[in-house]
Order: sequence, then C-alpha cells, then structure tokens
Amino acid sequence: MDEMEEELKCPVCGSFFREPIILPCSHNICQACARNILVQTPDAESPQSSRASGSGVSDYDYLDLDKMSLYSEADSGYGSYGGFVSAPTTPCQKSPNGVRVFPPTVPQPPPQHHLLPQPSSLPQIPRNSCITCPQCHRSLILDERGLRGFPKNRVLEGVVDRYQQSKAAALKCQLCEKSPKEASVMCEQCDVFYCDPCRLRCHPPRGPLAKHRLVPPAQGRISRRTSPRKISTCTEHELENLSMYCVQCKTPVCYQCLEEGKHGTHEVKALGAMWKLHKGQLSQALTGLSDRASEAKEFLVQLRNMVQHIQENGVEFEACLVAQCDALIDALNRRKAQLLSRVNKEHEHKLKVVRDQISHCTVKLRQTTGLMEYCLEVIKENDPSGFLQISDALIRRVHMTESQWGKGTLTPRMNSDFDLTLDSGPLLQTIHQLDFVQLKVPAAPMLQLEECCTQNNSATLSWKQPPLSTITVEGYILELDDGNGGPFREVYVGTETICTVDGLHFNSKYKARVKAFNASGVGQYSKTLIMQTSEIAWFTFDPASAHPDIIFSNDNLTVSCNSYDDRVVMGNSAFSRGVHYWEMTIDRYDNHPDPAFGIARGDVLKDVMLGKDDKAWAMTDGGISKGATIGMLLDFSRRILIFLINDEQQGPVAFEGLEGVYYPAISLNRNVQVTLHTGLPIPDFYTPGEADPNGSVC
Repeated sequence: MDEMEEELKCPVCGSFFREPIILPCSHNICQACARNILVQTPDAESPQSSRASGSGVSDYDYLDLDKMSLYSEADSGYGSYGGFVSAPTTPCQKSPNGVRVFPPTVPQPPPQHHLLPQPSSLPQIPRNSCITCPQCHRSLILDERGLRGFPKNRVLEGVVDRYQQSKAAALKCQLCEKSPKEASVMCEQCDVFYCDPCRLRCHPPRGPLAKHRLVPPAQGRISRRTSPRKISTCTEHELENLSMYCVQCKTPVCYQCLEEGKHGTHEVKALGAMWKLHKGQLSQALTGLSDRASEAKEFLVQLRNMVQHIQENGVEFEACLVAQCDALIDALNRRKAQLLSRVNKEHEHKLKVVRDQISHCTVKLRQTTGLMEYCLEVIKENDPSGFLQISDALIRRVHMTESQWGKGTLTPRMNSDFDLTLDSGPLLQTIHQLDFVQLKVPAAPMLQLEECCTQNNSATLSWKQPPLSTITVEGYILELDDGNGGPFREVYVGTETICTVDGLHFNSKYKARVKAFNASGVGQYSKTLIMQTSEIAWFTFDPASAHPDIIFSNDNLTVSCNSYDDRVVMGNSAFSRGVHYWEMTIDRYDNHPDPAFGIARGDVLKDVMLGKDDKAWAMTDGGISKGATIGMLLDFSRRILIFLINDEQQGPVAFEGLEGVYYPAISLNRNVQVTLHTGLPIPDFYTPGEADPNGSVC
C-alpha cells in the first residue's frame, strides 16, 4: 500500500487529505487548503479575462484570505467561516507540488465568552471569489454558497483514515496547523483528535462542550472503524440525503433536486443501482489496468535481469579486452626480442669484420715495419757489390708492399653506424586508431509472414532485423531447397530485405531461410518457412522470347503470325517436374498451314518449324481443323509427352525419355491463329505414374 500514499496527499499542503472536497475537474483538495488558495477578482473581470488581458498581474495579487474558525457550526469545536481578512504581508510559500500558497495570518484568539458564534455572525465569502485547481490549473468562480457548493469526498476521507490506521503510526492532532503534535484525546461527538494545547484552546471542558465524551486516541480509532457509514447530504439542499443519480450531470442528487432543481427533466436512476454499476465498471477497468501492471512488473523483472546481464557481460567484456591488450603486448614483446636479436647479430658482425681487419692490418704492418728496418740496415752497409746483389730484389719488395697498402687496405671495411631504423610509425598510428568495432555477427533475421507469398511458380519472401538489434548488417543471404527435401542453395545475396524467386517447380513445397552478415561474419539462420507453389500451372505466351513476326492478343493468350514462314513462340513458364496439362484451340485455319504443337528448350530455333532441330518435340497437323482443341500432357515422373485432339489421345505415347527443362511451344504461320488454355486439371483417363511399357515414340 506504500505506492498508494501519494494518491492520499493534498497537492497543496502535501499532507494527507483532511476534509477533502471534489472540484469540478474531479481533483481533490483539503477544504482548509481550498480556503487558503482562494483569490478575489475585480467585479468587472473574470480570471480568464484577467489572464487574457496580458496585464502581467497574477491572480494571487487579488488574494484575500479567510481563516478557519476555531469552532464548527455543528458545535464540533473546529470548523470554518467565510470571512476574509486583509492580504497577507508574509511572502508566499510553495507546496510540495510547486503550487504557490499564501500562509494565513493567525487570528487573534476570540474572547472566551464568544465560544459559539451565531451562524449569522459568520462573514460570507466575497463575490467573484475564484479558486484554481493546483493540478490542472483550471479556474472557476464560486457562487453564493462558496466552498459549501463542492461535494465532500467521504470515500477518499475513509480511505485515508484506513490507510493511517494500517500504518499504526501515532495519531496526530487534526487542528495543529504546521507541525501536528501527537494526539492525546479524541472527541467522539466532534470526531476529532486533539493534542493537549488544541484541546484546551478549542475544546474547553465547559459549556455545551462539557457533555462531549473524550476518549484515548487508540479507542477513538476503534470507534471510528466501527462507526456506521455517514450519509452524504445534498450540497443544494443540506437537509436532504442523496438518494438518486443524475445520468446527464453524472452526479448524485436528492429528491428535492428532482422536484425543484435543474435535474427535474434529466434521466435519473437509483443511487444504489448506479453505485453497483459504477463499481462493476471500475472493477472491469481495473482488470485491464491490472494486466498492464502485471506486464509492467514482468518488464521490470526483464530490465533488472538486463542489469544483471549487463554487469556480467561488462566484467566478461573487460576481461576479454584486457586479454586482447595483453596479447598485443606479448606480440610486441616477442617482436622486440626478434628485433633485438637482429641488432645483436649486426653488432657481432660489425665487430668481427673490424677485428679481422685490425688483425690483418697488424700483421701486414709488422711485415712492412720489418722490411723497412731491414732495408735501412742494408743501406748502412759499405759493400757496393754486395748491396747491388740484393738491391733490385729489395726495391721490388718495397714497391710490392707499397702497392698492397694502396688497394683499399687503409679503408675501414665496416661503418660504425648501425644502418637499421625501426619503422614504428604505422604501428603507432594503428595503436592510436585502436578502437572498438563490431564484435558480433548480426542476429537472425525475422521472416515477415504477412508479406511472404507464392504466386504460380514464384515465391516472394520478406524479412527484417529484430526490433532491438543494433548490430550493423551489410547484407543478407537467402537460401531455398530444391522443393523436394534436398539441400539448401543460395538464391539471393544483397542488401534488400525482399526478394522474389521465379522459375520454381509447380506443386512443390520449398523451404526458405535467410541469414545476415557483416564484417565480423555470418549470423544465425532465421526460422525456416515452408512455401507451397501452385498445384496447376497458369501461364501465357512469352513475347520476350518469341520470334518478332508473332502477333499477340487477348493478354498474350492468343497468337498469330504475319509471315508465311513458320515462326516459334513459347510459354512463359518452364517445366522440369510433375505432371502438366494445357490445351490450344484453333481459331483460324486456312490453306492447310501445318502448325506444330509440343515442347521446346529455351534455345530452340525460332524461324523454323517446331521439331526440325534437336531442341523441340512436336506433333504436326494430325488431321486438325478450325475449332479443334489440341491437348498436351507432360509427365516428368514417367518422362513422357502425350497429345490429344478433341479429348482423344493420339497414340499411346508421343515421346519418352524426356529430361531437363521444357517450355510449352508452337510454330505457326499467317494462316493460323491459336488460343492457349492453362490451369486445367489432368484428364480423367490418365493416372500419373503408370507408364505404358509398350508405348511407342513418334
């Protein structure tokens, strides 16, 4: 019941309703709060005209406040009167729902000898007093009855009372204005809970109030719960009880309202009957609302489960991301080790080359130095003949050694710099561009059954992505089986969500399914849809494949020719399975034109008689005349073709051993006109599947 608490609070004061009244807009408000938000408008203006004038003056600028009396007219010790006092000097406050409320000025306590003022002494509400609903902001001017003209919502008052009792909270004083104190007593006659200060001020133990019975609050709560239901009285006639219901005004009325008031000509019904009727209507309306509430609860459960799944998926996704980044770091470390290995190899190679060159140069320098020292010692000798004996050889050795030093020996064989530059730019750019892409394949598409259909030997399929799917789709793959329970094959790949497949077998059941794909891969298949093609073939002659000399009429069902030579025209449907029967009637037949009837492959010659090449099988003439009907029966289960003329079979079997795809065909010239008839049942004499073993081939 905690959810109901907001329904039981006044939109102005934010507390539980106390003496709620019903405004014409069906909203409720405390009677004391209604007095606090009353506005007095000038005599010449209504609230609507004041706002429409654009003067910028608020309704509350005309506010005159009345005060709640300390005593009620029923001698209950509390109540209200219609007097107004001057405009408040304190700033306005705001109620919990944002409605501006001007706090009433606390009146001076009346003299003790005026405890029960006479009704005639109570000031009346001034003319043109206006009240604005704090919820819908609808304004209306009060009549001479003031707030007494609004009915009291005793049902709401009872619900509030039961709710407060169910909460088992400490009972509060009903007369404290700001912070109600805990009630200490309850007056059974006044039906009011008082705290000690309010009891002493408003319910003194003398005068007429001395006879009232004061009980503890808990006992008073019990007495309230067991007290009989109060009988509502008419707002027009305060001494009359409400006993009827005006259907037109939708309000309870009394007997006197029907005799004297405006409801005399209206349709009225018994109050009890309408009470039961409206209770039933409310119960029925609550049933639908209860269903919506149940759906909302299930939806909330779904959302809470989604929260849990999101949390679980978030942890899983985070772990996956960390694992992927760690894998990248591991790959980078491995590559780092490989590159360091290459650097070390290059380092060792350079050192080896330089060290080898140092060793070679050291040996050669030692030899050169030795030769130089030897030559210097030879030069020191004073024996001319001995010197000349070896001088030529020494000179040659010196020149040879010098030439050896001049062949790049003194040039380093290796550069000390490393000619390796790490190309990290693309990798750094890739790291900076590292971001999330579509990590999932598309969800399974949904076939739209209301848009899927078959016509003749064509099938149209339509599909869409699931409503809540946000995964990018780049295209779709539509698959059909062979109509005989065979494997699926792709018939369409593209971005469209509707496709028509032509050229299917007649009288066959095809299974269809579709799947979506994107850069991440191919998603799951949709549910499989079974589609039945037409049992009987309906087709016409095909202008697209016919010879140009063929003339078409009658919606391509009648053909003739403007040439004396034979020209071929085929039907627009091909057959490769099942049993098919069609007829052609001869509308015109002049000078023995010799037409040919039969079947042909798609690449048959169009400018020769049908059957002259190996692409067609036909019957020529055969004693036909104007008005004759030629029937052709093609049975792929027995792979035969049978001809009929005027419902009589021409031979047992015309052709047998037929395999592949064939079109109905005819060749004719200008002396013949033929009309095609399709969608015909198999002749009664023929039973499919019972081939004649002795059938001959013409």
